[in-house]
Amino acid sequence: MAEMFTLRPAGGPIWKQIEETIRRVISSRQLRAGDPVPSVRQLARTLSVTPNTVERAYQRLIAAGVLISRRGRGTFVAEIADAANSSGREQMLQEAAMRFAAMASAVGAPLDEAVNELEAAYRRLDDVSSAAQ
Repeated sequence: MAEMFTLRPAGGPIWKQIEETIRRVISSRQLRAGDPVPSVRQLARTLSVTPNTVERAYQRLIAAGVLISRRGRGTFVAEIADAANSSGREQMLQEAAMRFAAMASAVGAPLDEAVNELEAAYRRLDDVSSAAQ
């Protein structure tokens, strides 16, 4: 899972980037209810951040019901995360669509041109994913 993280210096607080990445990975169904997440120390070591940074993200996700901590066993995707995931996924998609629409409108692109560019971006992502496998 650690390979899914891309920390950006200008991407805001690191704990928030970790939290958002975990939510995104769950929303995309790469992680499902009951799946383990890396330990705080393991993820901190992998990302070269302090354990407190990862702990903060995990605690917020636990408080939100996205993750569950089982003493002595680890941290896992919560069962209710799947149900909450649908609305979280929809919200993330709506926010991304609004950002894209605002940008396309700001540059004067008509709807059909914006849709064509979005479709082309999906194809490029598929090409990159296929090449990586």
